[in-house]
Amino acid sequence: MRRRDHEADPLVGPWLPPDAGPVLTVLAVWLAAAYLVGLAGWLAAIRPPGPQVVLVGLTIALLAATRRWPTLRRFASVVDVRALVLFHVTRLVGVYFLALHARGDLPRAFALPAGWGDNVVVIGALFLVPLVRPDTPVGRRLYLAWNVVGLFDILGVVGTAARLALAEPGSMRALLELPLSLLLTFVVPIIIATHVLMLVRLMRAAPAR
Repeated sequence: MRRRDHEADPLVGPWLPPDAGPVLTVLAVWLAAAYLVGLAGWLAAIRPPGPQVVLVGLTIALLAATRRWPTLRRFASVVDVRALVLFHVTRLVGVYFLALHARGDLPRAFALPAGWGDNVVVIGALFLVPLVRPDTPVGRRLYLAWNVVGLFDILGVVGTAARLALAEPGSMRALLELPLSLLLTFVVPIIIATHVLMLVRLMRAAPAR
């Protein structure tokens, strides 16, 4: 039964499905908890690879919840794909990465590829969402291409941050303090999870004729 429901899932659907209320409430509580963790400085007190383990753990927990919590599973399977893409506008933080590098607060090896990569992904999202429907043959391919590029970008950002943090923990301290600590404890797990969910839906969907 679950398989038939997924096969019927459209790429274009409601931006706020009936199950949006509980899902948004949980996200709000999660965001508040992530803010309090950053405010208390707990993340900055953990030595690498501790913060990276937290990020990976939260991402896996979110993907698992998408499968195990029926409300979230229904939400993720029917919400308009463009709504998920729009969340990635949060990656405008790439501009902030570049500004922090200019101030000497982030290393060049992280800030430049992460900053410019995120900015390119945001530009793609702002082009696709208002102008391209994902349920057409061309639109589906464009969304799929954007999703693959965005997923490789965020995985590269996470990998580079982990490598630099292990080599020189102090160089990445800005990511462990507010406001950037919210990336590790809230934003990036959602970004990776939505990339995975969109990839599954786009690969499964048959484009409309």
